[in-house]
Amino acid sequence: MRGRQKEQRRASAGGRWGAGLLALLMSCAIAAGSGTAVAVPPPPPNPSDAELDASRRAANSKAGAVGQLTSQLAEAESRLSNLHADVELKMEEANKALVDMRTAQDEATQAEREANAARSASDAAAAAIERVRADLDNFVAGSYQQGSTIGSMSAYLGSDSPKDLLDRAQLLDAVSGSKMDALESMQRARTTKSNKDAAAREALEIAEQKRAEAEQAKDAADAAQQAAVAAQRAQAARAAEVEAEKDAVERQLYAAQSRVNGLEGQRQRYEDWQAQKRAEEAERARQAALEAAANNNSSSNNSGSGGGAPPRSRPSAPAGTGIETIVARAMSQLGVIYAWGGGNASGPTRGIRDGGVADQHGDYRKIGFDCSGLMIYAFAGVKSLPHYSGYQYNSGRKVPLSQARRGDMLFWGYDGGRIHHVALYLGNGQMIEAPYSGARVRVAPVRYGGIMPYATRLVG
Repeated sequence: MRGRQKEQRRASAGGRWGAGLLALLMSCAIAAGSGTAVAVPPPPPNPSDAELDASRRAANSKAGAVGQLTSQLAEAESRLSNLHADVELKMEEANKALVDMRTAQDEATQAEREANAARSASDAAAAAIERVRADLDNFVAGSYQQGSTIGSMSAYLGSDSPKDLLDRAQLLDAVSGSKMDALESMQRARTTKSNKDAAAREALEIAEQKRAEAEQAKDAADAAQQAAVAAQRAQAARAAEVEAEKDAVERQLYAAQSRVNGLEGQRQRYEDWQAQKRAEEAERARQAALEAAANNNSSSNNSGSGGGAPPRSRPSAPAGTGIETIVARAMSQLGVIYAWGGGNASGPTRGIRDGGVADQHGDYRKIGFDCSGLMIYAFAGVKSLPHYSGYQYNSGRKVPLSQARRGDMLFWGYDGGRIHHVALYLGNGQMIEAPYSGARVRVAPVRYGGIMPYATRLVG
């Protein structure tokens, strides 16, 4: 015990001696520095109470302004999010109008063919009637010239017996009767053909009206989409203005707070900002790693993002009607670029112009899928789906969302339930989708904001 106490006293004395030596060395260093060009910083100014109060009031005022601008920015971003959903809806409605217009054009073309056929048949019947009428006219004229017309006594002269006279009368009557029967038969045929021709013309008029209405609907849908895009752009500009104003006031707030709190407070805020930035960078790195892993696990090499060159070959998805086949077909397209209007039963196709967001991303130069196009490919072995999510919603049996299972289609609606997006449910809260322009086919957690209360089931 005594030995340990002696050791502790020696250690304590040594520590005090070391601390004293360190203080002596530091004082020597300071004294030596006073004779060189390194100057000791002057003490900071001592502000008065009035200056401190004024700086605090200024900082509080800026903080209040930042709070107001933060609220305005949240409202602007919320409005921008709603407008983004509205643009998606208008894009899908433009898809619907395009499908309807093509259907109406096909029906009008078929009606025109039928009308032309009926008109040709009616013309042929009229020509045949004219031929029979000409034959009848020739018969009557010839009979008259030869004195053999019905009721002419010369037609019966030269008869050898009453029986011969009767036979001649019957012959003349039969010949004239057959001519008249033929004429009546051809007139009935012409009437029938004329009726068919009129019905065909009426059907053509109806088809042409439907085609005109479909084209007007397509124009209206395009105009609505362009208006939605314009509203989205204006709101994005407004949000950017509010954010820029907020950033400017925040900088003023930081300056005011620095005047109140000094360099230590400024440093603390900077370190907090650095920590937040590091966290954000780490999160971005994590997301990038997850995306890279997903791309490596997919069987495709996504070359569709550059111009119009088709993607390099990927393994063919299995054909069949089972749920796992449907899921496998969809999963085989992981990482394929989004292209509005792209995708069919055979795979990704070149996108089309929309006059707005898709054009800004160059979707018409890309080969890929949009949301409904991916469903067309996934269910190719089960059912031929139209290239519009609203029609796909009604293409199968509705099941409550709580009963959705792997292989069902999930839908999102906006403004009264109008459909603007579709995805394939994978189970366990996951789905695969072609999300939006600039993105790629991906697996993501199910989003429940705006989701429709029913899923659509085509298998099982």
